[in-house]
Amino acid sequence: MTNQKSSPDTYDTLLEVKNLKTYFKTDAGIVKAVDGISFKLGKGETLGIVGESGSGKSVTNLSIMRLIPSPPGKIVDGEVLFEGKDVLKLSESALRHIRGNEISMIFQDPMTSLNPFLKISTQMIETIRLHQDISKKEALRKSIDMLKLVGIPAAEERVHNYPHQFSGGMRQRVMIAMALSCEAKILIADEPTTALDVTIQAQILELIQELAKKLETAVILITHDLGVVAGMCDTVCVMYAGKIVEKAKTEDLYKNPSHPYTFGLIQSVPRLDKAHDGKLFSIEGQPPNVIDLPPCCPFHPRCHKVMDICRTQYPPTTDLGNGHEVACWLFDDQKEQSHE
Repeated sequence: MTNQKSSPDTYDTLLEVKNLKTYFKTDAGIVKAVDGISFKLGKGETLGIVGESGSGKSVTNLSIMRLIPSPPGKIVDGEVLFEGKDVLKLSESALRHIRGNEISMIFQDPMTSLNPFLKISTQMIETIRLHQDISKKEALRKSIDMLKLVGIPAAEERVHNYPHQFSGGMRQRVMIAMALSCEAKILIADEPTTALDVTIQAQILELIQELAKKLETAVILITHDLGVVAGMCDTVCVMYAGKIVEKAKTEDLYKNPSHPYTFGLIQSVPRLDKAHDGKLFSIEGQPPNVIDLPPCCPFHPRCHKVMDICRTQYPPTTDLGNGHEVACWLFDDQKEQSHE
């Protein structure tokens, strides 16, 4: 796969997330799963959100869709502006029009997203007719066309099968077909290849990339795989402990990773084009418990460049130019000098 499209600077903003905070109330304390993140998504752009498990990637996108279970979860602050409208303030009826119709989501495991007791045709027809004023016959025809579009052979027959009659890769293709059946403007893919083998992973990712380009759909790709990001995304947000610690165009991020966590993630990817002496690189330690985190840099216990200030204060976000932002005390002096 090759990186697509031109500079993200040319995109018109389709979605803007501002200072989004989603907390979960537990017996042990408040879990700040998403704690004040902001980013933009342009029309036709592919945005990658990367980070270790528990960094807040999936909760971010469930918040965008307003799918956070309440209780225990609650979106406590922020705005999610889709074409200028704040999704967080919409009525349930208005939200239903956007969810699935304007913004669609592919979940990690298609077997838990598809109803095992209903035929694929039943589920796809229901999805299409919920958002479009067409007949059952027309919805069936569109379902078949979408299955063909995502590469399912003998779609006229397979559309009447049950989910268990499909392989894992084919079920994920069905989920993609359902997500795009209403011609959504944004497709959120939440680690869509987690349960698939390597060969099928590549096929699914290439399919998403091709369909996004063909249908001019913007994509938010949630993943922990930096190889996937390099091949598909225009812009990358790196998350750690509920916050975005670095944001940049993909090429710039790989050429100049600025946050020690980003650097560690990139170094952790095995390389076939370099000789290895000894063990593969890994980031020491574990992600922090996000319950009642102190107001300091949460990465400092694992950072090889830690300073005293890192243990007491959270760093400001520094603009490195060309849309590259990083939240790290290493760059604070540079920020101060730029204002002198």
